[in-house]
Amino acid sequence: MPAHVLLLGGTTEARRLAADLAARPGIRVTTSLAGRVARPGAVAGELRTGGFGGADGLADWLRAHRVTALVDATHPFAESITANAARAAAVTGVPLVVLRRPGWRPDPGDRWYCVPSVRAAAGTLPRLGRRVFLSTGRLGLAAFAHLTDLHFVVRSVDPPGPPLPPQTELVLARGPFTVAGETELLRTHRIEVLVTKDSGGEATAAKLTAARELALPVVVVRRPALPRGVTAVPDEAGVLERLGLSPL
Repeated sequence: MPAHVLLLGGTTEARRLAADLAARPGIRVTTSLAGRVARPGAVAGELRTGGFGGADGLADWLRAHRVTALVDATHPFAESITANAARAAAVTGVPLVVLRRPGWRPDPGDRWYCVPSVRAAAGTLPRLGRRVFLSTGRLGLAAFAHLTDLHFVVRSVDPPGPPLPPQTELVLARGPFTVAGETELLRTHRIEVLVTKDSGGEATAAKLTAARELALPVVVVRRPALPRGVTAVPDEAGVLERLGLSPL
């Protein structure tokens, strides 16, 4: 049974895992957050905020704090964090478990345009619509800043920094969202195309249903690949199994 679990968090799944592990006698759990959200909310167990200084810094932290298991439950697009976790685990010998919720899949009636990057998503927009609902988060918005003829509605938990497209409306909100609410947002802002990352999960999936019902095209940014040799589990139960723990 692991004695000290370092949980790279920031997702709903990470919060649930922290609560589960903290409730078990003999297990110390520390959740690490990148610090990109101003008010992340409470988590069970211990909490640290900020980066480690790359893979080497993370490896040093694992050794110094006698971590016996490393769980990466970050966002599916936190590519650099996952890469650093894989390298740190390899050099320290600390077991690594990566949790990645399943990605979204198109349903009949969906008009999806799957692209490899946010920059590629920006390149598809002029031919799909002029009023864009951009729900890719506040990072990476610079890729759309040159699209001066398009109107963007940008949703984010915290206000994004520049550069932004010149025609930008901000919607500050945190999921989960409902289909009714997403449908109203799309209609109110007269959205013609939706751009999203393939985050997976239920908390932000309602916008896809709303877009389908309104027959709107959706540009979906595909997830980055996991580091070579790293496999993921799809849910918290899979993490517990990898750690040798039974459900509570």
